[in-house]
Amino acid sequence: MHVFGLIGNPVGHSLSPPMHEAAYDDLGLEGRYVTFEPDPNELQTAIEGANALGVRGLNVTIPFKRDVLELVEPDDLASRIGAVNTIDFSGAAPTGHNTDAVGAIRALRDHDVALEGARAVVVGAGGAGRAIAFGLADAGATVDIANRTESTARELAESVSGATGHGLDALGDLLSDADVLINATSVGMESDESPVPADALHGELAVMDAVYRPLETRLLRDAKAVGATTVDGGWMLLYQGVEALEIWTGEDAPVTAMNEALRRCLSVDFTP
Repeated sequence: MHVFGLIGNPVGHSLSPPMHEAAYDDLGLEGRYVTFEPDPNELQTAIEGANALGVRGLNVTIPFKRDVLELVEPDDLASRIGAVNTIDFSGAAPTGHNTDAVGAIRALRDHDVALEGARAVVVGAGGAGRAIAFGLADAGATVDIANRTESTARELAESVSGATGHGLDALGDLLSDADVLINATSVGMESDESPVPADALHGELAVMDAVYRPLETRLLRDAKAVGATTVDGGWMLLYQGVEALEIWTGEDAPVTAMNEALRRCLSVDFTP
């Protein structure tokens, strides 16, 4: 029996267990995906214990993504982002990866969004925004970061090749020439609001919202109204899990089975 799992605090809301266990069933892999909530002061002990017990892989969520960086051997992307959300225990030492970045890129490409040479605007400079900005730059896009606190956007932009940082008041100008827009904030999760003025959107955009509850946010409704391509947050959630599974198993993930399990969970009525 292979054991995989998720560490964070809290983790009771996670949709990862049904998504991953659907993959194990499809692959014929005897595995279980378990959630763990270690005491923040015992994180190192938790990682060492998982390794000693033969846990095959762990996902990492809030508040541990940055702290785990010091406890594993991060790959280049995770090092540059400064956060780990996937740990692989198959080697001599635990290795750290960040599949949030890859998940965003795979979600966009799944919807035929071209990134090489594109101009992309990322709203938000927190953990998700940081990962997405690095992923976009690595995929060949020019990245503009807009954030409520402009200095935070500028600080992130200094770390991302060719990126620029701005306040939210610059969104109108930035989007007029943009090909891709990604909301990496939580705006729209608990209220019917959008971080982007509707009149700044246009039909040549591809718009992805990292918020996955609700699946159709105010931003995506506004984007659809002007004829933009839309990508809901479930796709990024799916593909970060797909990427983690492929790291752990070395096999192609059963994307359809994982997506169906995830969409069943996300179909539960949700009212912000």
